[in-house]
Amino acid sequence: MLRNLLNRLFPFGRTPEPGVGATTSARGVADRLIAEGRRAENEGNFCDACDKYRKAAASAPGYAMAHLNLGIGLEAIGDADGAIKSYEAALAIDPANAYASYNLGKLLYARGALPRAEELLQSALEHRPGFPEAQVVLSNVYDSQGNLDAAVAALKAALKQRPDYAGALYNYGLVLRKLRRLSEAEAALRRAIEIDASMLAAYKALAVILRDQARIGESLEVFRTAQKLAPDNFDMLSAELFTLNFSEDISEKDLFAKHKAFGMQLERAILPRFGQFRNTRAPERRLRIGYVSGDFYMHPVSVFTIPVVERHDRSAYDIYCYSTGTNADNITRQIRNLADVWRDAAPMSDAELADAINRDEIDILVDLSGHTGTFRLGVFARQPAPLQVTWLGYLNTTGLTRIQCRLCDRYTDPVDVTDQLHTETLVRLPNSQLCYRPFASIGIPELPPFKQNGFITFGSFNQISKLSQSVRKLWAEILTTLPDSRLVVVGIPEGRARDGLLRDLEVAGVAPARITAVPHVPLDQYFRWFNSVDIALDPTPYSGCTTTCDSLWMGVPVITVPGALPESRTTVSILSTLGLPEWIASTPDDYVRLAVEYACERTLITKLRGSLRAMMRDSPLMDESRFLRDLEASYRYMWRMWCSGAA
Repeated sequence: MLRNLLNRLFPFGRTPEPGVGATTSARGVADRLIAEGRRAENEGNFCDACDKYRKAAASAPGYAMAHLNLGIGLEAIGDADGAIKSYEAALAIDPANAYASYNLGKLLYARGALPRAEELLQSALEHRPGFPEAQVVLSNVYDSQGNLDAAVAALKAALKQRPDYAGALYNYGLVLRKLRRLSEAEAALRRAIEIDASMLAAYKALAVILRDQARIGESLEVFRTAQKLAPDNFDMLSAELFTLNFSEDISEKDLFAKHKAFGMQLERAILPRFGQFRNTRAPERRLRIGYVSGDFYMHPVSVFTIPVVERHDRSAYDIYCYSTGTNADNITRQIRNLADVWRDAAPMSDAELADAINRDEIDILVDLSGHTGTFRLGVFARQPAPLQVTWLGYLNTTGLTRIQCRLCDRYTDPVDVTDQLHTETLVRLPNSQLCYRPFASIGIPELPPFKQNGFITFGSFNQISKLSQSVRKLWAEILTTLPDSRLVVVGIPEGRARDGLLRDLEVAGVAPARITAVPHVPLDQYFRWFNSVDIALDPTPYSGCTTTCDSLWMGVPVITVPGALPESRTTVSILSTLGLPEWIASTPDDYVRLAVEYACERTLITKLRGSLRAMMRDSPLMDESRFLRDLEASYRYMWRMWCSGAA
């Protein structure tokens, strides 16, 4: 959801204009009560203000202004249902009341009633064209509907009316980011901060956009600036932790120390919300598993979540999904239909969501996001379930001690290598930490591209933030050693991200003509680009995951070099599980050596082109039944430990 920052300028859309539909005497009484209510409101006494507004509405039931003010007061004290009724009453009397339409549209947007919200906001703008606040909320509605061009148009209209509207500039930056117009998004957010230096959300959005362009140092500097303004803003601190995973300037021990400090700070600020759990300590009973994620849509997390939700043994487990994100598509609907219970949790506060989870008597609560995306670790800090686990979305420690376990495997987290870098106990799945089901099944040409091209083409399909300076140097060394080779990099935003990559490789001796930089493309085109690549090059220090699986599925082998942290070893896990450990380099120099040597193994590349997909299907990476047995056995093991009092 795009945060609506317009309220600091126009708190509830109160209109100074007189209402209609009441007798003069009744309206006079109501006006006096409204004036008294506003004075009470200004003094912070909102309950008294609502009492005055109720009396005003009772004295002049046909007076739209009275109902409007009552709605505003009720909204201020958190009674959204009552506010909606009051705004509807105002509009029944005065359908042209732009402020009632705006306020009602804003509330309905927050509840996900998008068509009605759009209608109301358009009505507000029809009756009051100079209403930039309504344009901003309308842009939010369009964004939630996936109509980004309309969202941009609405924000442009708001900014034309009020060029210094920081909230509109913030929303504009978020929409432009979704459109991959990163340079424009950066400019909008910098302007928003220039106007309102206290707007924390704009700092976070700017830092994320810089991360999207692999400008990791600049991103971290923005986070540091924001933390001076709000050192206890956990959303900001969490986003910084995620960004630090892409940095080459921090050791694994220092990164763990930062996670641990964050967890301690969060757990000091938020105490466990619940006393004795009602969950029965019966080791073999039917369990309720709750999955919490903001990524239940067309997102890499869903690639690995769908088989799990679909194939859980319903004789032993009930599956609850708590969706904390606002993006929705066919994947969302698919997961919703697969779950036994689905909760739209995006509008809930952390406390409200924790209460809902506790009421549902979830036995094992699984975090699928960690420090990525929408920050909801505050829910887990409240400990709404007796056992809490992190898995899949964030391949590192959360730093919380109230998340007792992290699921991984022996390749991502070798025994005694990363245990000391976690606040959680590592529970290693016996085969693989994930199970892959591709979103698309594009055909593979029989012959690899070198057969037609006469040269080897290397490729990368990872997000730009993973393309560190170290891996760029390694790629340049490979390409200069093989002067006829080419490199295809898919998913590179236009502008500084693309230009920076080409510049870094050119400085290292690789002509830009040898590099094909492809922006973000639709899913089917993304998969077809694998048909242009002979060998994929995994990034370091942050390894590929979904892209590695996609590459192998499309018949393209992957070379990787692991580091110390689990996020650097995901491709190691995938290749080891698939039975291709020889594609794992031991050092950066070995990474270059393997790339050069395998580029000369043309027969092997051709053989793998025709066999990798079958190898994937026959491996634990795509054996959904086996993976679910492993996962459920791990859940059962953890549950037995809790029942025994050992957890």
